[in-house]
Amino acid sequence: QVQLVESGGGLVQAGGSLRLSCAASGRTFSSYGMGWFRQAPGKEREFVAYISRTSGHTYYANSVKGRFTISRDNTKNTVYLQMSSLKPEDTAVYYCTAETSPGVYDYWGQGTQVTVSS
Repeated sequence: QVQLVESGGGLVQAGGSLRLSCAASGRTFSSYGMGWFRQAPGKEREFVAYISRTSGHTYYANSVKGRFTISRDNTKNTVYLQMSSLKPEDTAVYYCTAETSPGVYDYWGQGTQVTVSS
């Protein structure tokens, strides 16, 4: 069982930056690949970024590639999402999630709101 708590969301102007954090409970954090998803109003939840258990592999949605960076610190049981050059279309609730098997995400945080004003 893993509990995930996101933080770091807020209101930012277009072109600005934010760093989201996701703190995980439990001693098995390093066993999971971790992902960030987001859901904008009226839209389906979509993939944003993924990082493997030992940070050896990262993947990004095309819409955020070059602007967002996912990282993790297994000593702190925390995964981060550094977001730069933010656009109004990045406005969404951002969710942290743990991958329990390839492509399967069974644990989710409660989400943190990111709002980008134009």
